[in-house]
Amino acid sequence: MSLREAFSSDRCVLSFELFPPKTDAGVADLMKSVEELNAHQPDFFTCTYGAGGSTRDRTLSIAADVRAKLGLPVASHLTCVGSTRDQLRGYLSAARERNIDYIVALRGDPPKGETTFTAVEGGLRYANELVSLIREEFPEFGIVVAGYPEVHQEAPNAQVDMENLVRKVEAGADVVVTQLFYDNDDFFRFRDACQAAGIRVPIVPGLLPVLSLKQVQRIASLCGAKLPGAFVDKLQQHDDTRWQFEAGVAHAIEQTQGLIDAGVPGIHFYVLNKSNATSKILSQVTQLAR
Repeated sequence: MSLREAFSSDRCVLSFELFPPKTDAGVADLMKSVEELNAHQPDFFTCTYGAGGSTRDRTLSIAADVRAKLGLPVASHLTCVGSTRDQLRGYLSAARERNIDYIVALRGDPPKGETTFTAVEGGLRYANELVSLIREEFPEFGIVVAGYPEVHQEAPNAQVDMENLVRKVEAGADVVVTQLFYDNDDFFRFRDACQAAGIRVPIVPGLLPVLSLKQVQRIASLCGAKLPGAFVDKLQQHDDTRWQFEAGVAHAIEQTQGLIDAGVPGIHFYVLNKSNATSKILSQVTQLAR
């Protein structure tokens, strides 16, 4: 099924994001989580791509194994970081040979220790250029791009950030999946802004369930996501990770149900290679039963 076909019905599309573990034992644990997540009948899985392509082979291997095991479409992330156009073509050719269905096309973060992104000689500077390369030379892939409800950290303002997103969509993206957020109003404002900018592809919210206060503060600081004050106050009531886990799940259930009730075309969960939190959330929301 093509990516556009997956979003062509009125049902809420469900997808999960994985990352490549560093060890074989980690991969074995991941595949157990994948089996548990599959009970919720997702439409596809995605797998991230390490900085500078550091997990290239493992990314493709995991995505291909999930596809073979579950019979579901899979997506590989791909960034412009540290790669020439020919190297990107090589990865895309390898992905095609491994029967990868979709590509999550990203510019990527600057390499560790650097504050700004600089394309390598013969490389690409922006995600829209990567989308164009895929659409023109590998048209069989569905293409996902990233959106930022709270504005990308490097964008000077929301208008410039939206102009960048419009370029990615016009270059051939099929779907926009957002960065994580914890206040649905931020997503709704972003969705309205996309509509006003003429973007007509599905805008899919990305959710990261909170496992602990320490975890979410670290991740939010890296991506610039805001944490609602009342939510932080709740997490701080008890210095107990199990209690914070349950509070995080409760918040995510409320977020997920609110998004479903608002008619979002899909929900993408950043599951951190675990199934417990996401499974608890999906067991409690309505209108997403498979």
